[in-house]
Amino acid sequence: MSKHHDGPGDRPDNNLLRTLRESDFALLAPYLEISAQEANQLLYSPGDNVETVHFPCGPSLVSYLVGSEDGRDLETILVGREGAVGGIVSFGHLPAYCRIVVKYGGLFARVRVTQLEAAKAKSLTLRYLFARYADCLLAQVFQSTACNAIHSIEQRAAKWILSAMERTGDHVVPLTHEQLATMLGVGRSYTSRVMQGFRAERILETRRGAVVVRDPEALKARACLCNESVKAHFDAVLRGVYPNGDE
Repeated sequence: MSKHHDGPGDRPDNNLLRTLRESDFALLAPYLEISAQEANQLLYSPGDNVETVHFPCGPSLVSYLVGSEDGRDLETILVGREGAVGGIVSFGHLPAYCRIVVKYGGLFARVRVTQLEAAKAKSLTLRYLFARYADCLLAQVFQSTACNAIHSIEQRAAKWILSAMERTGDHVVPLTHEQLATMLGVGRSYTSRVMQGFRAERILETRRGAVVVRDPEALKARACLCNESVKAHFDAVLRGVYPNGDE
């Protein structure tokens, strides 16, 4: 079920939309629709026409997944309420490159690419904001590439869990060992050993289909600094947009 967002007074819980000037948000407000999306729902497959921009709201999370030769989907980046997915800076309908899947279900605001482009044509500041966000999105991709190449499984696992926590504001992260292994591009036995180590140190505990972080500072000490690099770039380019985890 979806509903239209008719005015600029009550904005969706998406930091990118909330940072817009009133005049810029007013250009989009009549066309925004709010809908609930469930976890694992597919937003785009490779080759699909990108016709809609999706803005995760609140704790909602989206995952970019790239297929590998052996049939696995490897996660590149997460996107939460700090951003949007689909047709951010492109003009016209272009094919999606990878799978975009809802990782953490919840509310999403959405607008058609044609309506966003029409709004951009009327506002230079709106075009600048989405161009700046696209720069931040690309920085995440670059950082993820470097992270996968040089950091340990433990560091990357801790980073991913912290990244999800920051975006959702929740210490309970919906995640199984198998899902984490797929996202990290390693065997399940490797991630199981890492998670066992975290449990032994009482950093987290596991539940059915989720992990509960008990000691965020200890988890942060185990993680690489890739999250911090991404947040620093967000703060330099779009200050106040990246979630702090306590919002």
